[in-house]
Amino acid sequence: MNILKSLNPEQRAAVEHFEGPSMIVAGAGSGKTRVLTYKIAYLIEKGFEPESILALTFTNKAANEMKQRIKELVGSSAARIWMGTFHSIFAKILRIESDKIGYRSNFSIYDNEDSVALVNTILQELNISTENISASFVHHKISNLKNHLVYPKEYNQNMASTPIEKKVAEIYEEYNKRLTENNSMDFDDLLIKPMELFNQNDKILQKYKKKFNYILVDEYQDTNRAQYELLKLLVNTKRNICVVGDDAQSIYGWRGADIRNMLDFEKDFAKAKIFRLEQNYRSTKKILAAADSIIKNNKDQIVKTLWTNNNDGEQLSLLRCSDEKDESHQITKLIKEEITKKKLQYKDFAVLYRINAQSRAMEESFRRDKIPYQIIGGVEFYKRKEVKDIIAYLRVLNNQNDEESLLRIMNFPQRGIGNTSITRMIAFARKLNLTLFDTMSRIFEVIEVKERIQKNVKAFKLLLDKYIDLKAKLSVVELMSALIDELGIMRIYKEENTQESIARYENVQELINAISDFAKTNPNAGIEEYLADVSLVSNIDSMDENNHVTLMTTHSAKGLEFPVVFITGMEEDIFPLAPKFNADSRLEEERRLFYVAITRAISKVFITYSRSRYRFGEVAYQSRSRFIDELDPSTYIELNGAGGRKSGRRSKKSDVYFEAFDDFEYDFNQEQKSLRVGSRVQHELFGNGKVLAISGQGDMQKVTVNFEDIGSKQLLVKFAKLRIL
Repeated sequence: MNILKSLNPEQRAAVEHFEGPSMIVAGAGSGKTRVLTYKIAYLIEKGFEPESILALTFTNKAANEMKQRIKELVGSSAARIWMGTFHSIFAKILRIESDKIGYRSNFSIYDNEDSVALVNTILQELNISTENISASFVHHKISNLKNHLVYPKEYNQNMASTPIEKKVAEIYEEYNKRLTENNSMDFDDLLIKPMELFNQNDKILQKYKKKFNYILVDEYQDTNRAQYELLKLLVNTKRNICVVGDDAQSIYGWRGADIRNMLDFEKDFAKAKIFRLEQNYRSTKKILAAADSIIKNNKDQIVKTLWTNNNDGEQLSLLRCSDEKDESHQITKLIKEEITKKKLQYKDFAVLYRINAQSRAMEESFRRDKIPYQIIGGVEFYKRKEVKDIIAYLRVLNNQNDEESLLRIMNFPQRGIGNTSITRMIAFARKLNLTLFDTMSRIFEVIEVKERIQKNVKAFKLLLDKYIDLKAKLSVVELMSALIDELGIMRIYKEENTQESIARYENVQELINAISDFAKTNPNAGIEEYLADVSLVSNIDSMDENNHVTLMTTHSAKGLEFPVVFITGMEEDIFPLAPKFNADSRLEEERRLFYVAITRAISKVFITYSRSRYRFGEVAYQSRSRFIDELDPSTYIELNGAGGRKSGRRSKKSDVYFEAFDDFEYDFNQEQKSLRVGSRVQHELFGNGKVLAISGQGDMQKVTVNFEDIGSKQLLVKFAKLRIL
């Protein structure tokens, strides 16, 4: 192929190898997407049928970009490639084979919010107080167990030991049962259920092993146990699998990603061919040298040395700030200066932060100075209430067993169907083993529901029945428009005439536009296809190209690049985040995250840290990140002559003494044993934790504690029985 002439020798060798397993270790900015794209085009040139190629990515955006590039290389046959995210590809397989595992093909896909809502419903029905155990904590635990392929029975019998863990096991079992009854799957099930399908039905497994003659995996370092096991199942006897990734950019361990999948690839696939892409096309020499000086401190890694033919570039700039307001002010000022000096645009800048809460001060400063910005990873479009409400209608029209969606729209718009009546309907449904949807037809049999409410429920059921019948006769756009018009919500928003209601009106209008766009691209698609597409949209997919500064967490920035990058909040306890590292792997992942942040930059990096920061309701005196001290001194300059943190300093406010690597522990008189912010405490049920804030006095004094196992809890001191460690 003539196109191979544009590749460097290492890239070309990786593209041309197509027999047996291979791993492409692709350093930051080394042309990974280009290599993957050309490799797929090369496979088609070599005779592989497009539909026999399975290409798995981690974002829809990456998949769509690669499809477009491949189309430019090989033509329309690119449309036949099985390419998409793990979740979208296996959702597609599950739609085809759903009856083999007891589902119907119109199953709903629950996002994180839907799943938490279901857990909350179960907590209420089991009379478990959310004061002791939150729905979000339980769902996070369940998700983690699923990602590690731990099922309810195994967890209950072999792993759950504490009272809370036993409760989680009980909820986990009921949660899975309820999902099945609702003909619904959560996001984790899109990986778990295919494994059940393949393990229980060898004929189906062989069908897909035969179908996929070549498997390619992007961002392999971010695969979790379930994804890894799925790949091992699908690889056929020819072992034609190519994985691409960078162990130095493995930053999702907290959500189940296992860097060992990459580090142990040669053990899992004997005689695998390894290719290293080490030439960086993105960044300057100074930026690469800084990144290299950081990542070399990690022990668990595949050895590689990035290099570039780009110019030396500017040194990184290190800036000490007094607090978060000063930090945001300095960044605003620097952006204006860079625009003036280098003729840049707002879209050339990205401000990265470790935790979402850091964006607030930046937003205020940008608004004050009239700098346009976009937040990535905030409340995404498809997670806004009014949008989720309309989507819930479509989900019920598509799948009447979807109880969570039905509960969401029962009173949207208001119908006067109160929580008490809904609770009685649910109890009636459980008693007679009915769905909530079917119970609505028998509302007159539900005792203690007033006649007025019975009529409202009946009217609501007739509305749904009408549109369930219409969905086969109307296009998705026509159905949605008619439903929204009959519900009258646009009129309600207009009459309300507040800033919030106008925003809701515009969001619903934008949803109609989005459905219209989908229909144009997919003229034969119905509700089921649209819902499948919407449920798998990620926050990065929604990035637009307008001229504004981008604000995002460092995790969200992976895979992106900007001429100028600000890395903010480089302080101990923020970046690195964890206050106590129980294992080197946690610190190494934080270091990889810093490496990712630096390598997003094309020409300039600014690193900021603050001497104090308002956190948990009070001023916290900060110590600069240990990662700054790991930077090669020749790669950066300190703009304001900032000194190191090794000398320590004393806060007059709380008599707190900071020492290098002290993790912000307070130097208390242990004989005094008084409860203070920073105290390490133990709770009989919740275990060990750290006091974040104290408020009130006497019997009404409350304490906020961040417990190691379950996160933050606010407790009444009088009854908490905390033991100071």
